[in-house]
Amino acid sequence: MADKQMHTQSREINLLTASRELPLYGKRILVTAPRNYAYRLSEQIIKQGGLPVLMPTIETCYLSNYTKLDTALNHIGEFDWIIFTSRNGITAFFHRMNDLNIPISVVQKCQLCALGKDAESLLSFCNKVDLIPTESSPAGIVAELAKLPQMHEKKVLIPAPEVVGLPEPDVVPNLITDLQQLGIEVTRVPAYITQGLNTSIYSIELNLIRQGIIDVIAFSSTAEVESFLTMVNSQSDYERCIIACFGPYTTANARKLGVNVSIVAKDYSSFEGFAEAIAEFFTLTSSSH
Repeated sequence: MADKQMHTQSREINLLTASRELPLYGKRILVTAPRNYAYRLSEQIIKQGGLPVLMPTIETCYLSNYTKLDTALNHIGEFDWIIFTSRNGITAFFHRMNDLNIPISVVQKCQLCALGKDAESLLSFCNKVDLIPTESSPAGIVAELAKLPQMHEKKVLIPAPEVVGLPEPDVVPNLITDLQQLGIEVTRVPAYITQGLNTSIYSIELNLIRQGIIDVIAFSSTAEVESFLTMVNSQSDYERCIIACFGPYTTANARKLGVNVSIVAKDYSSFEGFAEAIAEFFTLTSSSH
């Protein structure tokens, strides 16, 4: 048994491995995720030997108006399902319940759904998760709910971001439409705000991009791409960078926005899979030379 353990460990990246032996050695990777996600992605990039450069193009923050969320929280027992599309939504939802002194036990009657690693966050708040779709995406949620009996009689609550100062990505609206087509009654409430950040704080990072010093720009959501495009003058600003996207949905939306995507993470349930996809790209390109 000891032998087997040694073997599995040796395949993992050992933190004592010299950086130059790692796949992302010397590669600068721009992380555009909001800061509460950026540190998790950066950690995975560092493990692969890369150099994360932080430039969150969006930020997620507390609501300025809680009316709709509070109304939903005060009537939580009326919903059959609560569907969380992000870790931010989970955190904001339970923090607000706590602020209103609503006991966690009220969600026990609801079925709860979360994507990929977000389920761990949900479990930490209420010790309950009823559905983790096989595919970590809104389409994955719809596919699983469509299989359940009597779904057309159900009421679903979706705590979602309120997008400020950017065009809203179609992710949540499409999820709502798809659920409504199953006959489900959907209530969307804002749980937190997603907004763009001001370009003026990024003169250094934008210069690195223009000079071709950044090897990869890593986008983990459509909103990040939308906001990034407001910060650059034209495609020529970033044409020397390789673009990586976290999963097929962000990729499809980035391409619609005219961005040329070269790396798509197939495992998009965790940032580990994203960093591995970027590492694999460089491993393959270096071996083909």
